[in-house]
Amino acid sequence: MRSRWKIAACVISCAVAGPAVAQQAGGVPTETQEREASHNDNNVLWNIVGLVGLLGLRGLWRESDNDGYTDDPV
Repeated sequence: MRSRWKIAACVISCAVAGPAVAQQAGGVPTETQEREASHNDNNVLWNIVGLVGLLGLRGLWRESDNDGYTDDPV
């Protein structure tokens, strides 16, 4: 059973690797390549917006009252 999962994972990874390689051979630049080539300095604004968004996710962290000896309630 375990070998079937390994074989399935190998087949899936080979199937996914084909389209990723095809992106490089087409000659059409990806969005990331276009952004890096544009050399715009307005990325700083979006970096700050993203940082604020990540800091906002910190508010979702729930402090645990678990002392390590008992299970944490769900």
